[in-house]
Amino acid sequence: MPPTGDQLDGSKAAALVKEKIKAHTLMVFSKSYCPYCIRLKELFKTLNLEFEALELDLISGGSEIQHALHELSGQKTVPNVYIKGKHIGGSDDVTALHRDNKLLPLLEESHDFQYDVIVIGGGSGGLSAAKEAAALGRRVAVCDFVKPSPAGTTWGLGGTCVNVGCIPKKLMHHAALLGHHLKDAREYGWNVDSETVKHNWQTLKTAVQDHIGGLNWGYRVQLRDNNVKYLNAYAQFLSSNTVKTVNKRGKEEVITAQKFIIATGLRPRILDIPGSEFVITSDDLFSLSYCPGKTLCVGASYISLECGGFLAGIGLDVTVMVRSILLRGFDQQCAELIGKYMGNNGVKFQRHCVPTKIEKLKSSTEDTPGLYRVTSKSTDGNEHVEEYNTILMAIGREACTDDLGLETVGVLLDSKSKKLIGSEAEQTNIAHVYGIGDVLQDKPELTPVAIQAGRLLSRRLFGGQKELTDYSNIATTVFTPLEYGCIGLSEEEALAKYGAEDLEVYHSHFTPLEWTVPHREENACYAKLICVKSLKEKVVGFHILGDQAGEITQGFSVAMRCGATKADFDATIGIHPTSAEIFTTLDITKSSGKNALKTGC
Repeated sequence: MPPTGDQLDGSKAAALVKEKIKAHTLMVFSKSYCPYCIRLKELFKTLNLEFEALELDLISGGSEIQHALHELSGQKTVPNVYIKGKHIGGSDDVTALHRDNKLLPLLEESHDFQYDVIVIGGGSGGLSAAKEAAALGRRVAVCDFVKPSPAGTTWGLGGTCVNVGCIPKKLMHHAALLGHHLKDAREYGWNVDSETVKHNWQTLKTAVQDHIGGLNWGYRVQLRDNNVKYLNAYAQFLSSNTVKTVNKRGKEEVITAQKFIIATGLRPRILDIPGSEFVITSDDLFSLSYCPGKTLCVGASYISLECGGFLAGIGLDVTVMVRSILLRGFDQQCAELIGKYMGNNGVKFQRHCVPTKIEKLKSSTEDTPGLYRVTSKSTDGNEHVEEYNTILMAIGREACTDDLGLETVGVLLDSKSKKLIGSEAEQTNIAHVYGIGDVLQDKPELTPVAIQAGRLLSRRLFGGQKELTDYSNIATTVFTPLEYGCIGLSEEEALAKYGAEDLEVYHSHFTPLEWTVPHREENACYAKLICVKSLKEKVVGFHILGDQAGEITQGFSVAMRCGATKADFDATIGIHPTSAEIFTTLDITKSSGKNALKTGC
C-alpha cells in the first residue's frame, strides 16, 4: 500500500511510481471512473493479460503520484501504461499497438531465435497457422518439402487437399456427374448424341492440374504478402530449438525458432506384396498422363470408393477389392447403401479379398497405360487372377513423422500410427512443439479441421486468446457417386455410447424429383436422424445419401452445433421440392418396423 497523503511527498511518490513500474510487466496507472481507463483494462482482460492497475482516485496521495508520473513520462493524463519498464502512453497509443498486432509481442519473453515459430508442413493447416501467426506480428517460417511418391509424383505448396486430395477429387467427381447428367438430358428433351459424347482424360487432367498450379502460386503469394518466410526444403530437428533444412538441390540451412508447429499430414500406405512397385496411389492418379483404363481399386476407404466412383463415371471398367467392410469408421448402413448403388451403376466389387501378387505384362507409356496381372486370394482360400491397366492402392494412410528428428527433441508418437500425441490444446509432451491436422492422434482427418486448428492455435500462442478447437459434431461428405454427408455419431457409435433403449432412429429412403423423369433408381437415396430419448430426442447423428449431400449437410451442421432436437427438425418448414426437406418430415422409426421406402412427392 502507498503511504498516506501526509507522508507522500514528491520524492516518495516518484519512488513509488518507479517501484510499481519495475515490479510489474504491464503496469497501468488509472482512475476507476475514467472511461478510457475502463476500456483499456477491458481490452487487457479480453486478451487474457495479467496487469497491475493503480487507481489514483481511490488511494491517498493520488495527485502526487500523477504529478510524479508527469515528471517521469511527460504524460499528464491517465491511463498511463508501462510495459517491461518502458513508457507506452495512453489509451490511444496502446489501442494502436494492438490494432497493428504489436502489443502482445512487447509483453512476451524475449528470445534470440531467428523466428517466433517455424511451421513444418505447407498444407492447409500449416498455412493457416503460419498466416495467422504472421498477422499477429510474429516472425514465421514455413518449411514444406514433398518427397516423391514411389511412382515418382511430386507437387507444389498447399498439401494433400489442394494437390492430390479434396480439390482434384471433387473436380473429377463433378466430371463423372456431368456424364450422368448428359444421359439424363436426353430424357429432358436435349438432343445429345451418345455416339459423339466421349470423355477425354487428357483434357480433364490438364484442366485440373492447371487449376492446382494456380492455387500453388496463390499460396506462395499469400505467404510473401504476409511476410512469412517460405522454404521449399525438408526440415529435421537438430536440437530443441534448431532445425536443419535441405532443399531439392541438397543445400542445407540451419534455422532456429522459439516454437514449432508440426503439420506434415499423411501419405498413402502400400501393401508389401510382390509387384507392389507397379501400383499407383491417390498421390499419382490425378496427374496421370494417360487414361487409367481398366482399373483395380484396392481397399474400401473413402479414397478408394471416391476414385473408383469417378473413374467408372467417366466410362472406365472399375473393380473395387474389399478385404472386410466398406468405409470403416462411417455408418455401416449408409456404407452398404453406397456399395449397392455403385454396384448397380457399373462398379464391380470383390468382397473379402486381398491381392497377393502383381506381375507386369506391359509397361505404360506417356500416352497409354500398362497391363498387369493381379493374383488375389479370398478369405475362403480361393485364388483369383485378373488383368488390369492400373492398380490404385487405397488401403489407408500413415503419418509423415519419420526423418523429422522428433526423437532428438523427445516428442512422443503413438507406437502404431506414428502420429503425434497431443493435448486438447494440440500441445505435445514437449512444451514448445505443437501438432495440427491429420498428423495429430485421435483427431478427424479433414482439411477444414486442420485449418481451424491452425488458426486457433496461433491465436492462443500469439493472440492472447483461449478458444480451443471443438472436434465434436464436425460435418463431412464422402464424394462417392451417391454422395454421403454425415454429422456426429454413426448408428454403431451411438449404440455403444447410449445403448439401444435410449435411442430412437428416424429414417426414410427417398427419390429426388430430378431423378424421376430419367427414371433413375428409386429409393436409392436415404436420410437418417439418430436421437437420444433421455436428452429430449437431441439429434446426435445426421446422415444423408443423395445429390448435393455436402451442400445439404453443411447447412444442418449449424443446427447440430446448437444442440437441435427432433422437435426442432419437425418444427422447421421445408423447401419444396428439395431433397433436404426430407429431414423436416421424418416420422418413421426403426423401432416401429415400418417400411421406410418413399412414394409420391
